[in-house]
Amino acid sequence: MDVHLYAWLATVAGLVVVLVGGLILDHRNPHEVTMKEATRGIIVYVSLAVLFGIGVWIVAGGRYAGEFFTGYIVEYSLSIDNLFVFVVIMTRFAVPRRAQHEVLLVGIVLALVLRGLFIAVGATAIAHFSWIFYVFGAFLIFTAIQMARHRGEDQNDVKDNILLRIVQRRLPATTQYDGLKLVTVIDGKRLFTPMVIVMVAIGSTDLLFAVDSIPAIFGITKEAYLVFTANMFALMGLRQLYFLIGGLLDRLIYLTLGLSVILGFIGVKLLLEALHGSGLHVPLVPTWMSLVVILVVLAITTAASLLKKSDPAQEEQPADAEQSTEAEKPVEG
Repeated sequence: MDVHLYAWLATVAGLVVVLVGGLILDHRNPHEVTMKEATRGIIVYVSLAVLFGIGVWIVAGGRYAGEFFTGYIVEYSLSIDNLFVFVVIMTRFAVPRRAQHEVLLVGIVLALVLRGLFIAVGATAIAHFSWIFYVFGAFLIFTAIQMARHRGEDQNDVKDNILLRIVQRRLPATTQYDGLKLVTVIDGKRLFTPMVIVMVAIGSTDLLFAVDSIPAIFGITKEAYLVFTANMFALMGLRQLYFLIGGLLDRLIYLTLGLSVILGFIGVKLLLEALHGSGLHVPLVPTWMSLVVILVVLAITTAASLLKKSDPAQEEQPADAEQSTEAEKPVEG
């Protein structure tokens, strides 16, 4: 796929305009995001991604359009897993509801920049080292196994990463928010507000997720332009998705299992391609099959999660457990 420099510049400029425009509007009018606003925002960003994919189809053909849409769906579905952590971070730092929109926006902007660097490094490694596909494939399979093994663990157990610990130790900060300000003055001292800590937590945590998602999308397409745009469009709609389904995340109990299946599938696909490139006659997984598998896995895990949570027997269990606990309590007096 031959992408001219002007196409790269135009794409990056367009994404920057959309993101900066959103940042300016949110800063001028901070407010609680309603379900209607979140739904409208998701429709806009998904529509932009679809239009972009159609444009790729017209300019470069169906193969590359299929790779973009498949990569976009993979990145968007993996981004949903990020939302579990985002919810925990927002709750842990008691971020005011009206400030959450801007926190997410700034954190995602940081993640976009850092992911861009990851993509550049990955594309360069692929161009110079063919064995990197073995590394990516093995890493994705290992990650899939780890996700499946630990899927039942408490989602609220999110440990601080190194960058967050350094910021918390070194920055003179207060525990009090001052609207959307990053710096405030208390007793004549200039202190950072918790808003800075939260933004670092959001941005650095998403960067850790990129360690999984970047190799995953390189398993779908080797075109750096498609990898970059699929990541950008997926992250651009993440804020609205947070406010739309934030309260429903605890119902998607099989999502992590589904994502582990997807990562394992892409890992196997990468290994097959690496073996094929080494001269071995092994079957390859076409893009259309990858898209079908990913959509089917997401549909099954989502439906199974919702059916599991709507099971009356499952809903009665907590009540029974509570009654049992009450019965076991010693009688006072």
